[in-house]
Amino acid sequence: MSNPLHIVILAAGEGTRMKSSLPKVLQPLGGRPMLTHLLETANALGPDRVHVVVGHGADQVIEACSAYDVNWVRQAERRGTGHAVIQAMPDIPDEASVLVLMGDHPLIPIALLSQMVADHEGPLAMLTMVLDDPTGYGRILRDPGGIIIGVIEHHDAAPEQHEIREVNTGIIIADAKNLRAWLDRLDCNNSKQEYYLPDIFPMARAEYGEIHGLIAPDTRDLQGANDRRQLASLEQRHRFLAANALMEQGVQIIDPGRVDIRGTVEAGRDVLLDINVVLEGGNMLGDGVVIGPGSILKDSKLAAGTQVHAHSVLEGVTTTGACDIGPFARLRPGTVLAGGCRVGNFVEAKNVSLGEGSKASHLSYLGDSTIGKAVNIGAGTITCNYDGANKHQTIIGDDVFIGSDTQLVAPVEIGRGATIGAGSTVTKNAPPDALTVSRARQTTIKTWERPRKGEGK
Repeated sequence: MSNPLHIVILAAGEGTRMKSSLPKVLQPLGGRPMLTHLLETANALGPDRVHVVVGHGADQVIEACSAYDVNWVRQAERRGTGHAVIQAMPDIPDEASVLVLMGDHPLIPIALLSQMVADHEGPLAMLTMVLDDPTGYGRILRDPGGIIIGVIEHHDAAPEQHEIREVNTGIIIADAKNLRAWLDRLDCNNSKQEYYLPDIFPMARAEYGEIHGLIAPDTRDLQGANDRRQLASLEQRHRFLAANALMEQGVQIIDPGRVDIRGTVEAGRDVLLDINVVLEGGNMLGDGVVIGPGSILKDSKLAAGTQVHAHSVLEGVTTTGACDIGPFARLRPGTVLAGGCRVGNFVEAKNVSLGEGSKASHLSYLGDSTIGKAVNIGAGTITCNYDGANKHQTIIGDDVFIGSDTQLVAPVEIGRGATIGAGSTVTKNAPPDALTVSRARQTTIKTWERPRKGEGK
């Protein structure tokens, strides 16, 4: 196709059946607004311009999708799909081809749209699909020879027309000059007093004798979301497609139906995802990475060989070598683990770097800290990094041993090779290669008697 390509996305609907304060096209799908999926597909077609018609919650939609290069078109009075397309036409040149998409069809395959664009030769073509239950959809009308002659909306259709299973997806491609002329001739003589885009089909039929149609081979990616049930079905389909794409790259997924991909994933060889794993944002998983059941990863980069055990939560985490994490670990943004690190169960870390071979095996909080190589952090250790107003740094040198139940009150530095006795509260720098202990003296009172129930009444 040599004509400039302009894409119009209709995204003005309120989505009243969602019963939500969010506009329909901002309902979440795969962890982000539904409309963003379609915008990425549209941009992948290489159009000259993308126009998005917004109405209900227009400011919310524009703000949520501000990262995309879009011509936002406001439809102040929403009077049907034909009326919506009319709003975008002043910004589209006559020599362009216009592809019209529905904003609540976020999973339409780019390959199918590419085929529509590549095959477009006549003045108008449409995408249809065949459904087992076509309730609510406009029915495709064909003449005895099988040529498309128009579309009848569900609520305007006669009883015998309700038996038609081929339906309109709302997706068309047309020459801008012809489309503009047909839109100018639309009327609202129907039960809803709206201007329907499909009413241009009889006009095209009368002028050119044929409307080209492409029947979608798989309807699962073309159905919209008008209520919560349909949105859940879309989420299920998105989950399947994302998991399938990873498996094609060689990722082993124990149960594709129980893995949620809510962003982008780059994965090496022999990566394994166990059940109920959630991947959000942008994650990079090196060769042989294993993510245990129930774990959540967001915006993390895990080096080859890293093992994440069950029910761990990682956000903004980087491992630079093979590490062992969890189960039940929570690693927050700014956590960097070198090769050989072990961060075990019920350990929380934030803005921390651990050197090679360092370990915090259980029940610790590490915040705003630089920790050297071969350091052992005993159970119950916490870095007291916040004084109520400011965060402070803890620096721990190589080969340090921190005994259990230790509090490191920042700012503080523990020298290389130091040992901190269990139960210490360290408020001053600890020298290298020495034992530092901070405890109250242990005392035994031999005359003390334990109170007993019933005494002293």
